[in-house]
Amino acid sequence: MSKDQYIIALDQGTTSSRSIVFDHNGHVVAVAQKEFRQIYPKPGWVEHDPMEIWSSQSATAAEAISRADLTTDCIAGVGVTNQRETTIVWDKDSGRPVYNAIVWQDRRTADYCLKLKEEGLEPMVTEKTGLRLDPYFSGTKVRWILENVSGARAKAEAGKLLFGTVDSWLIWQLTGRKVHVTDVTNASRTLFYNLEKDDWDDDLLKLFNVPRCMLPEIRSSSEVYGEVQKNLYPGGASISGIAGDQHAALFGQACFSPGMAKNTYGTGCFLLMNMGDKPVRSKNNLLTTVAWRIGGKTEYALEGSVFIGGAVVQWIRDEVQLVRTAQELDWLASTVKDAGGLFLVPAFAGLGAPHWDPYARGAALGITRGTNRAHICRAALESIAFQSADLLSAMEKDSGLKLKELRVDGGACRSDPLLQFQADLLRTSVVRPKCIETTALGAAYLAGLAVGFWESRDAITERWEMQQEFKPERCDEEMAQLRKGWDKALERAKNWEEAEAE
Repeated sequence: MSKDQYIIALDQGTTSSRSIVFDHNGHVVAVAQKEFRQIYPKPGWVEHDPMEIWSSQSATAAEAISRADLTTDCIAGVGVTNQRETTIVWDKDSGRPVYNAIVWQDRRTADYCLKLKEEGLEPMVTEKTGLRLDPYFSGTKVRWILENVSGARAKAEAGKLLFGTVDSWLIWQLTGRKVHVTDVTNASRTLFYNLEKDDWDDDLLKLFNVPRCMLPEIRSSSEVYGEVQKNLYPGGASISGIAGDQHAALFGQACFSPGMAKNTYGTGCFLLMNMGDKPVRSKNNLLTTVAWRIGGKTEYALEGSVFIGGAVVQWIRDEVQLVRTAQELDWLASTVKDAGGLFLVPAFAGLGAPHWDPYARGAALGITRGTNRAHICRAALESIAFQSADLLSAMEKDSGLKLKELRVDGGACRSDPLLQFQADLLRTSVVRPKCIETTALGAAYLAGLAVGFWESRDAITERWEMQQEFKPERCDEEMAQLRKGWDKALERAKNWEEAEAE
């Protein structure tokens, strides 16, 4: 039995919970993964069972440690990274959720957001938070639970309910219900956090009518928050890193200098650019967010979020059943040189940045008699790249920086045709690292820095390794035409659903 030390990252995602054990070189030693139910009570509503989130996550932690043939005393630290904005409200005494977790993709508060916009409140909210008034964020979801779950508001005001994003929920469980914290990255996605003051904002809590006593304590992204309770895995280990999944991926990609950017092709696509120690305000419909805080120093990022990225591949596999696996979709897409004039806009949950249209819906345009399965697969992959290119154009305008390379990660970045098309669209290099588990790796690095497992960021930069670089191959003119077609298709998909009076 090796007595070497390792770090375990708990990576709680939108469709599955994973635990990954990393060694000192940042290499994966063992992985365990468990999918859980997606609950769709009404069109546009997406929920998870918080108990299922917890049980799947704790089960994978035990399994990963067993697979690595380790005992818990070999675990030097635990990093937690999570699907952001997903909202859980639970009873402080019983530990039971009062309602299902409302997922970041959920659109049920779209009309309430529209009402606040019509009242002219968005500029104030954006100024304080760096975010938009959109159902994506946690704030309106917490309010919905308090307004719609019987007895919830009275309990919240009596100090009996707790709110947390998934990181808070997991740490509360891991520490035997003792520690109620979040880190600054997750806090910055709630609509309650003031970027300048670095604290919860009383005006915003009043606007959404959420009692402050429900909220977790805000901590940095790399410090010891508490210990895992002895009867859980890994019992006695320090929980020492927390970051929302996209911030963790930026860290795991070693994007430590201003202007460095990464795109994660997960369920959604999330493009973040490091902006250094000053929050840059977007003029192009992007978000200003905290990148991380370490040792008292906060750094910021610009972010663009695509709601349906890799999930379009799942949709074609599971709902439309055109293919059996993502690999088959990839292969089919590579059998045709283009999508034959077909554009697929996967606005299944509305459109995120830079459009911010919760009323948009999916559309397939340009279908002809010759459109076949391969063209649909190709258009699905291209839709992921088009949406990401829209984000990058906005980001370059905001930052005044021309991107030298885009570092990529997430499950869908295994697709060579996708990354080649992305490089062609962006007219810049797209670089896939050897370890594409950068979300978990970032959480592991944050945890390891706090407990001295890694001594500095330089040690992390040295461990970043490239697996493949994709360079632009197609001509500017051809790509400009395709972007024009995409823009036309987008306009058709926008504003499809009609707002209802609240």
